[in-house]
Amino acid sequence: QVQLVESGGGLVQAGDSLRLSCAASGRTFSSHGMGWFRQAPGKEREFVAAANWSGRSTFYADSVKGRFTISRDNAKNTVYLQMTSLKPDDTAVYFCAATPKTWSTGAYEYNYWGQGTQVTVSS
Repeated sequence: QVQLVESGGGLVQAGDSLRLSCAASGRTFSSHGMGWFRQAPGKEREFVAAANWSGRSTFYADSVKGRFTISRDNAKNTVYLQMTSLKPDDTAVYFCAATPKTWSTGAYEYNYWGQGTQVTVSS
């Protein structure tokens, strides 16, 4: 069992940076692949980034590649999403999720989800 709690969202201006955190509870955190997804109003949830159990392998959606960085600290049971050069199109609720797989871009393969944190980017 893994419980996830996101934090760090907020209202920022275009071009700003923001770091999201996802604190996990449960002894199996370090064995799970971790992902970040986002959902904008009226849109489907979409993959943003993922990291394997060690964090050495990372994967990104094309829309955020070069701007966002996923990392994890297994000693702290925490995964991060560093977001830079934010755009209004990045406005969404951001969710972290855990998968027993190495990693995945498919939301259906993640069996643990946080409650989400709102990120709003003004132009």
